[in-house]
Amino acid sequence: MSKRLYGIRGAVCCANTKEDILKAVDKMCSSLFSSNKLSCDDIVSIQFTITDDLDALNPAAALRRSSCGHLVCKTALFCSAEPKIQGSLQNVIRVLITAYMDFDSNPVHVYIGGAEVLRPDFATAKPEK
Repeated sequence: MSKRLYGIRGAVCCANTKEDILKAVDKMCSSLFSSNKLSCDDIVSIQFTITDDLDALNPAAALRRSSCGHLVCKTALFCSAEPKIQGSLQNVIRVLITAYMDFDSNPVHVYIGGAEVLRPDFATAKPEK
């Protein structure tokens, strides 16, 4: 079966501590990788954004240290600041994974830990176990 490039999205809210950022990134990315059946050869790049109130740990560094870090050892990771928009949700880490998946795939997006309010349509999708 042929493959095509997909954008897979996710977001998680967390406290501004190294431990909480590491735990939140690990949980979100583990769920994204398993739900979408991604292997290290599928992933092209991973881009994070963070709100300005999270400065204890870079989420890209957190992912490399996480339990699923072995999947991204050769992957380009990038992190930037989320635009500051009045009234926007705080304490948020967002991610965009660019990866090859089977042509007829339906990517599973993961919004957890309070970030469900950002995309209720994605948050209602049940990730695979």
